[in-house]
Amino acid sequence: MSQLLVQQAKAITGEITVPGDKSISHRAIMIGSIANGETKITGFLASADCLATIDCFRKLGIEIKKNKTEIRVKGKGLRGLVRPRERLYTGNSGTTIRLLAGILAGQSFTAEISGDESIGRRPMGRIAKPLRSMGADIQGRAMPGKEGELFPPLIINGGKLHGINYELPVASAQVKSAVLLAGLYAEGETTVREKNFSRDHTERMIEHFGGTIERGGLVTLKPTQELNAREVDVPGDISSAAFILAAATMVTGSELRIRNVGLNPTRTGILEIIHRMGGSVEVENEIIISGEPRGEIVARSARLHGIKIDGEIIPRIIDEIPIIAVLASQAEGVTEIRDARELRVKESDRIKTIATELRKFGVAVEELDDGLRISGPVKLKGGTIESSGDHRIAMAMAIAGLCATGRTVIEDTDCIETSFPGFAEMVRQFI
Repeated sequence: MSQLLVQQAKAITGEITVPGDKSISHRAIMIGSIANGETKITGFLASADCLATIDCFRKLGIEIKKNKTEIRVKGKGLRGLVRPRERLYTGNSGTTIRLLAGILAGQSFTAEISGDESIGRRPMGRIAKPLRSMGADIQGRAMPGKEGELFPPLIINGGKLHGINYELPVASAQVKSAVLLAGLYAEGETTVREKNFSRDHTERMIEHFGGTIERGGLVTLKPTQELNAREVDVPGDISSAAFILAAATMVTGSELRIRNVGLNPTRTGILEIIHRMGGSVEVENEIIISGEPRGEIVARSARLHGIKIDGEIIPRIIDEIPIIAVLASQAEGVTEIRDARELRVKESDRIKTIATELRKFGVAVEELDDGLRISGPVKLKGGTIESSGDHRIAMAMAIAGLCATGRTVIEDTDCIETSFPGFAEMVRQFI
């Protein structure tokens, strides 16, 4: 079990890049595997989560070659996957298990999917319900005290599917994506409705590979006969950049430029939040490559104030809430985060974990059923922090350590490899 030692930072200046977008990297492998021909992927995030996706598709009969600069996926078309000889293991990746379930639902064979201990506690009823209504046969494990819910390992008996018109009870890109990917194998149109829009990388990727999707107040996938290989250049992950943007915002005298970072409008909620809190983040040189916008972000240190965060923006910042909570600790007044109950079923119960660990820095935090209430600003004091095996908690608390007096020790930081390889080295250069 590894540790990360952090001390108070000096001004954060210069130019950096962050690793490739995790969401886009997953989807490039998945859709490249079920397209016809060879897909070339550059900028791929070689993290533990994304490597788990590669491993699963190799077990499904797809040849995937990887070197330091690119990935080549030899897709076999929508019907080219083969029955795996062993259980598919997704590690700690909720994206892999949920999106892959959608693809497997339309196959002509049975497959079993599992993950690590954390994945074993993640509820899968939210994908099983719509996939079953499309005609899929999905079985899973029951858990005491969670009657009516479904947990991994999952056994998916693929078969003939039909399109559905489904309204998501809670905005979730993973559930939406599972339904749309199953829809590639379905007879008729597949429509997903969301009360609040979640990230749309799956829709963009399907369109990039030749599928037809109509979007407005809902998302409709038209019947698809085939997808064809494309080149995919993956931009830097804005969810990873968020940690460094926050550091530059909080550390006095900072001015930092992050190059080639994804600017998908369903993911830029973190920039809106920083602006609303009084921070300074500017977007420059925006372009679109492989169907995804990207550009440069310049962040400068600023005096922050508390705000209320709720409603439609929550799905667009769900991964960034741990670092937003750290920003709130340095903001004048109260920051209240609501409508974020989804955080309870992430890699950890993030609401509880954020509250517990921020209190160790001396922050006044009230844990709410669906969020947090944080009072600031607080002069943070370093201490020993438990990550709970959650990569976003580990990174958020490391950034808090850059703003704290004394030494901060983050325990169990191997989990950071699931999304941001090189994070520790980057943080150390700011000390």
